[in-house]
Amino acid sequence: MAGGNFLFTSESVTEGHPDKLCDQISDGVLDEVLRQDKHGRVACEAFATAGLVIVGGEITTNAYVDIDSVIRKIVFDIGYTDPRSGFSYDSCAILNAIGSQSPDIAQGVDIGGAGDQGLMSGYACRETKELMPLPIMLAHKICQQLAKVRKTKKLPYLRPDGKSQVTVEYKNGKPYRIDTVVVSTQHTEDILDRTGKKITKKSRDEIIEKVVLPVVPKRMIDRKTRFLVNPTGKFVNGGPKSDTGMTGRKIIVDTYGGMASHGGGAFSGKDPTKVDRSASYMARYIAKNVVASGLADKCTIQIAYAIGVAEPVSMMVFTDRTQKVSEERIVELIKKHFDMTPQGIIKQLGLLKPIFKSTAAYGHFGRSEKEFSWEKTDKAKKLAKDA
Repeated sequence: MAGGNFLFTSESVTEGHPDKLCDQISDGVLDEVLRQDKHGRVACEAFATAGLVIVGGEITTNAYVDIDSVIRKIVFDIGYTDPRSGFSYDSCAILNAIGSQSPDIAQGVDIGGAGDQGLMSGYACRETKELMPLPIMLAHKICQQLAKVRKTKKLPYLRPDGKSQVTVEYKNGKPYRIDTVVVSTQHTEDILDRTGKKITKKSRDEIIEKVVLPVVPKRMIDRKTRFLVNPTGKFVNGGPKSDTGMTGRKIIVDTYGGMASHGGGAFSGKDPTKVDRSASYMARYIAKNVVASGLADKCTIQIAYAIGVAEPVSMMVFTDRTQKVSEERIVELIKKHFDMTPQGIIKQLGLLKPIFKSTAAYGHFGRSEKEFSWEKTDKAKKLAKDA
């Protein structure tokens, strides 16, 4: 994709989307374990439907976690506070089905080996200041803006569930214009027109004005740009009442919006010994530093592990013909400057902390909050100097 003309689309979802609700519950439980026991082992899954949350998985820890309180606070903070919506923090039933981790896995992890086999990918490019693909960054920002105007009551008729989708037109491999923006947001019945089948033009225009336009670059919008707001007409029934949610079902939203490869493993609810999560963060850290150093304009990193083995079984670099030095040389520099063992990743990125719930909505990458240590570019100067 180094050159050429094409359309590329990425989507995001709000924190109130049922799948994202479950991701936040899984990471909320993980954070509470790490807050009390930094060596706790967590693989926590959540399932949400009308009036019910089920949590399961394997946890081995000395900590005591009040699962019920953790879940209800997360549901409240997201905004599910009205029982009439079919799902509320104070009335949903909670079923706890958590067990302990298999000792067969633990014996390999305890000596510093990877918690599972698998391949993990990281990516960076020069399309945005965050060194992320533009479509996914705009989709995230629209969903964040949806939550902001809802919680500040600027658009009081909005409800927690929602989605965005952004299509960008590329010319010669670079973002050129915004082709289509889709916003689907849950709302009250107050903004339906006389037919009761679609929202009013006034509310549609308000959503474009207060949600989309503040975050989409105006220079990339033209007369042909399409804005599709609640294209089915209305979105009154939402959240777990109308759509079940599960941990780990939004892995492309979590990463690069489809612009880069994905190893397939979900992140949320997994402690840092699980390389599905920690090695994906490391791969992003490496790729971002390679691009920030000027060694390439795009960089994909793939790392693979065997369960119980500390060192990766393979590591690949792909720069889509944008490299300034050979990819073989970039591999040498990476191996010199980055420790890719599970323990080395955890130490370098400071992952034994309760920092993960904030990653569970609006993407794990391209973020500026202090918790996102894998977004630092502190190795870029060393890489450039060594090259």
